[in-house]
Amino acid sequence: MNVKNPTGTVLYLIEKAIKEYRKISQKNITKIVKDITVDQCLVLIILNKNTEISQNELANLIFKDNASITRMVELMVKKDFLNRTIHPEDRRKFNLEITEKGKKTLKLINPIIQINRDTALNGLSLEEINFLDKTLNKIISNCKI
Repeated sequence: MNVKNPTGTVLYLIEKAIKEYRKISQKNITKIVKDITVDQCLVLIILNKNTEISQNELANLIFKDNASITRMVELMVKKDFLNRTIHPEDRRKFNLEITEKGKKTLKLINPIIQINRDTALNGLSLEEINFLDKTLNKIISNCKI
């Protein structure tokens, strides 16, 4: 069986698009907030929408393992983006709360996120975006175990 060069596949292009998007996103975010990463921004955005989310759920949403999300949360607490307290009913769990610095950061990065998305999707019609969304969801479904 002749396997195609991986750099010539659509899956390679998807990965490359994601990496390029993350690079431009980090570059633009760093212009506004120096000490935060794209993943840390995602944590703030998700916590802002769902204050009751567990660290495990948070890890799944941003494609991280539990050890990685724990390190990230610890760093965000040190940088004063988050407060972490022990859950009153389950001492194995933590409550995460966005600090004032975290809330200010969210206000600063929200317009940057929209600019990043607009830049990435520039030149694509709504029809193309919808088709891409549908196609990517099919790939995701095909890969679910």
